[in-house]
Amino acid sequence: MEEKQIELLVLLEIEGLEDKTRFEKHLKKEGFIVVEGESFAYTGKSTTTLFSTKAFILEVFKVALQKQEFKGKANLIFLLNEMPYPAYYYDLTTKEFELVQEEK
Repeated sequence: MEEKQIELLVLLEIEGLEDKTRFEKHLKKEGFIVVEGESFAYTGKSTTTLFSTKAFILEVFKVALQKQEFKGKANLIFLLNEMPYPAYYYDLTTKEFELVQEEK
Protein backbone atom coordinates (compact mmCIF):
# COMPACT_ATOMS: atom_id res chain seq x y z
CA MET A 1 0.00 0.00 0.00
CA GLU A 2 1.42 3.35 -1.04
CA GLU A 3 1.62 6.10 1.58
CA LYS A 4 -0.23 9.28 0.74
CA GLN A 5 1.96 12.35 0.90
CA ILE A 6 0.87 15.88 1.57
CA GLU A 7 2.78 18.52 -0.40
CA LEU A 8 3.61 21.54 1.77
CA LEU A 9 4.34 25.13 0.84
CA VAL A 10 5.02 27.57 3.68
CA LEU A 11 5.41 31.32 3.12
CA LEU A 12 6.68 33.63 5.82
CA GLU A 13 6.54 37.40 5.96
CA ILE A 14 9.07 38.43 8.57
CA GLU A 15 10.73 41.52 10.03
CA GLY A 16 13.51 41.60 12.58
CA LEU A 17 15.02 38.14 12.05
CA GLU A 18 18.59 38.30 13.37
CA ASP A 19 20.06 35.15 11.84
CA LYS A 20 18.37 33.74 8.73
CA THR A 21 21.04 31.03 8.38
CA ARG A 22 20.39 29.69 11.88
CA PHE A 23 16.62 29.92 11.31
CA GLU A 24 16.80 27.95 8.06
CA LYS A 25 19.23 25.41 9.53
CA HIS A 26 16.51 24.40 12.00
CA LEU A 27 13.90 24.19 9.23
CA LYS A 28 16.18 22.00 7.10
CA LYS A 29 16.82 19.72 10.10
CA GLU A 30 13.04 19.26 10.35
CA GLY A 31 12.71 18.37 6.66
CA PHE A 32 11.85 21.69 5.00
CA ILE A 33 13.51 22.72 1.76
CA VAL A 34 14.28 26.36 0.94
CA VAL A 35 12.62 27.49 -2.31
CA GLU A 36 15.45 28.85 -4.43
CA GLY A 37 15.08 32.48 -5.51
CA GLU A 38 12.34 33.18 -2.93
CA SER A 39 12.67 34.88 0.43
CA PHE A 40 11.23 32.84 3.28
CA ALA A 41 9.46 30.21 1.18
CA TYR A 42 9.77 26.53 2.08
CA THR A 43 8.48 23.24 0.76
CA GLY A 44 8.25 19.76 2.18
CA LYS A 45 6.26 16.56 2.31
CA SER A 46 4.26 14.95 5.08
CA THR A 47 2.75 11.49 5.49
CA THR A 48 0.61 12.37 8.52
CA THR A 49 -2.92 13.78 8.66
CA LEU A 50 -3.69 17.36 7.61
CA PHE A 51 -4.32 18.29 11.25
CA SER A 52 -0.99 16.82 12.41
CA THR A 53 0.84 18.43 9.51
CA LYS A 54 -0.61 21.86 10.37
CA ALA A 55 0.43 21.46 14.02
CA PHE A 56 3.91 20.33 12.94
CA ILE A 57 4.39 23.38 10.69
CA LEU A 58 3.36 25.80 13.44
CA GLU A 59 5.61 24.08 16.01
CA VAL A 60 8.70 23.91 13.77
CA PHE A 61 8.49 27.56 12.75
CA LYS A 62 7.81 28.64 16.34
CA VAL A 63 10.90 26.79 17.59
CA ALA A 64 13.01 28.23 14.74
CA LEU A 65 12.04 31.75 15.87
CA GLN A 66 12.54 30.99 19.56
CA LYS A 67 16.07 29.69 18.94
CA GLN A 68 17.14 33.30 18.45
CA GLU A 69 14.87 35.10 20.91
CA PHE A 70 12.88 36.63 18.05
CA LYS A 71 11.43 40.07 18.82
CA GLY A 72 10.19 41.14 15.39
CA LYS A 73 7.03 40.45 13.39
CA ALA A 74 6.19 37.26 11.56
CA ASN A 75 3.16 36.19 9.53
CA LEU A 76 2.82 32.68 8.19
CA ILE A 77 0.60 31.14 5.55
CA PHE A 78 0.76 27.66 4.14
CA LEU A 79 -0.76 25.40 1.54
CA LEU A 80 -1.29 21.69 2.02
CA ASN A 81 -1.79 19.91 -1.31
CA GLU A 82 -2.35 23.36 -2.87
CA MET A 83 -5.22 24.09 -0.46
CA PRO A 84 -4.62 27.39 1.38
CA TYR A 85 -5.03 27.57 5.14
CA PRO A 86 -5.77 30.72 7.18
CA ALA A 87 -2.94 33.07 8.05
CA TYR A 88 -1.15 33.03 11.40
CA TYR A 89 0.91 35.68 13.17
CA TYR A 90 3.62 35.17 15.78
CA ASP A 91 2.46 36.60 19.11
CA LEU A 92 5.44 37.91 21.07
CA THR A 93 3.48 37.68 24.34
CA THR A 94 2.50 34.01 24.10
CA LYS A 95 5.46 33.05 21.87
CA GLU A 96 3.03 31.05 19.72
CA PHE A 97 1.57 31.36 16.25
CA GLU A 98 -2.01 32.61 16.58
CA LEU A 99 -4.74 32.47 13.96
CA VAL A 100 -5.36 35.85 12.30
CA GLN A 101 -8.96 36.80 13.05
CA GLU A 102 -10.73 38.17 10.01
CA GLU A 103 -12.50 41.46 10.52
CA LYS A 104 -16.28 41.35 10.17
